[in-house]
This record gives sequence, structure tokens and C-alpha cells, in this order.
Amino acid sequence: MKKKNTLAPDELELFRDTVDGIRPLNHDTVVHRRAQSSRQAVQQQQQRREADHYFSDSYQPALPTEGPMRYVRDGVSSYEVKRLRRGDYVPDLLLDLHGYTQAEARHEIIALINACKKQHISCASVMHGLGSGVLKRQVPAWLTQHPDVMAFHQAPLEWGGDGALLILVDIGLTDEG
Repeated sequence: MKKKNTLAPDELELFRDTVDGIRPLNHDTVVHRRAQSSRQAVQQQQQRREADHYFSDSYQPALPTEGPMRYVRDGVSSYEVKRLRRGDYVPDLLLDLHGYTQAEARHEIIALINACKKQHISCASVMHGLGSGVLKRQVPAWLTQHPDVMAFHQAPLEWGGDGALLILVDIGLTDEG
């Protein structure tokens, strides 16, 4: 059943005069991005805060200027660095920082250390690249600032040589009993 026009002729004429000259709007195509789940957003925000908390770009630790890059935290046996150098530890996680900005690299290093702790992985590899780039200088400085990094050493050739570091992460396991 059709609806009857219930407007009086003078109201209909008034409506037509009002809308006379009006054109439909042109609609541009709008692509809506899928909103991040709140869990992902909170996790990313937490990683950014942790990276900003742990890592300072202005901090310059006393690291060796000649020979392989190495570091051992106070209270950790220097034998662990020797084991890293010899390749006794095999990295279970690899992080390749080629093409990353400093900010992205900082967040990825935090994520790597958190993943190591969560998965109980004590050794990981961070590939910063060869040459004298910013990341090659900055990554060791950042790693020395993180409380869960026990030691690191320039990786053996099979794990990246001059372009990578093997890091030893304190995963919080203790021998009890």
C-alpha cells in the first residue's frame, strides 16, 4: 500500500522552493583503519614507557674502544662473557635492527628482553649492522642500562660477527632445593 502525500499544496510548494538549487554532496572514499584492540594499545604504550625509562641516549658507558664489544654487569662472572665469545651460548631469539630508527630499535630491544624473560630464554642476538652507524654505537649503551642484561659480547662469525651482539639475559630463575 502506497503512502499518500499528506502535505497541503502550499506546503509542498514551500518545500520545493526551499530545496531548489541544492545539490547532493560528493563523497570521497574514506578508508577506516581498524582500531587497535585496547590490549595491544596498552602493551605498546607500556613498551614505550619502559624504553624511555631504561634507556637514555645521552648515557655513555665505559665500554672498550678497541677489540670486540663486550660488557659484564657487576656481580656476574667474567667467565660468562668468555662463554658468549666462544659461542657456548646459542641465541634462541634473533633481532635484526637493519632499517630501524633509533626509537623503533629501542622499543624492539625492550620487546626482545621482555620476550626472553617471558619465554625463559637466556641468550639472544641483536644484529645492529656493520660500519660506524648510530645503532652500532647506541645498542651497547642501551644494553648496559637495562637491569636484566647480565652481559653481552660481539657475536661469533656464525651469528653475525662485528654486526651483532650476543646478549645474556637474567631470566630470574634460581636454583632452589
